[in-house]
Amino acid sequence: MSISTEPMSDDSNGYEAIAAEFIAARGSPGGGRPGVGVSTVRKWASALRSGGAVLDLGCGSGYPITQVLVECGLAVHGVDASPSMVAAFRARFPEAPIECSDVVKSSYFGREFDAVIAWGLLFLLRADAQAQLVERVGRALKRGGQFLFTAPRQRCEWSDSMTGLASASLGAEGYRRLLETAGLELVDEMEDEGENHYYLASRR
Repeated sequence: MSISTEPMSDDSNGYEAIAAEFIAARGSPGGGRPGVGVSTVRKWASALRSGGAVLDLGCGSGYPITQVLVECGLAVHGVDASPSMVAAFRARFPEAPIECSDVVKSSYFGREFDAVIAWGLLFLLRADAQAQLVERVGRALKRGGQFLFTAPRQRCEWSDSMTGLASASLGAEGYRRLLETAGLELVDEMEDEGENHYYLASRR
């Protein structure tokens, strides 16, 4: 099966158009799936250095993932391409810096981070953009820094449940190769209660 490299949509991958719907359903307290991923991310975040700088790629409104990072005492920098999501993030976390940008082009990649997280993001990007993003993460992480991201373990394509746009997982072996090329080592894989598959990598 070939993974498409054709453009999928605008920089927000269709999420600006459905931002209000997304925030109401998933990106605010009382939404439909507020707890999914929280315990997994909290366990990971709690093991990071207190006050460590974390880059949250595709952070959306900041709930619930950024919320967990902040509660764990981390210095979060957010990036999202949807202006509406960024506005919601700023309202929730006025002290946390956030950039409205295509994640691959983020200016935050000009500095170093203790950790990077990309929850529900990578598979929304074209295959070539996924490779570029992983390479940029590898360069932005401090030695020993960690990269946590979600994507199906199998290589597959599907339509995003909210935007209807194409999504693509490169599969475990595909992501392992990208990580190795970027100077990262895949150290663990896990699943949460919502059957989201996680990859945890470390900067060599």
